[in-house]
Amino acid sequence: VQLQASGGGWVQDGGSLRLSCATSGRTSSNYVVGWFRQAPGKEREFVAAIKWSSRHTRYGDSVKGRFTISRDNAKNTVYLQMNSLKPEDTAVYYCAAGNSIIQSSQTMPAQYPYWGQGTLVTVSS
Repeated sequence: VQLQASGGGWVQDGGSLRLSCATSGRTSSNYVVGWFRQAPGKEREFVAAIKWSSRHTRYGDSVKGRFTISRDNAKNTVYLQMNSLKPEDTAVYYCAAGNSIIQSSQTMPAQYPYWGQGTLVTVSS
């Protein structure tokens, strides 16, 4: 399984960005793709996750109502649409994947065996 994250960049407070995570080698319909972020000096934080087959989604409390995760089956790509960005959203964003991750565990980085390389998002005030 390989993951390639892209779409990061610089944006002003209140702006929008869309991140992409291109996946390959997906092995089951119970595939879950998650987005995490890590700011300097902070622990990795759960952002959002989507189950490939059901499209069921889950969001971290800090991004609910502002971020939307979705997937394109034909392109094997997961997107993270980020609106109303704030300076505190500044971080390196990673996509990660795993099979059969139960819903209650989708917020835990250790449940995801596959990780992309990260893409930097900078939100200026």
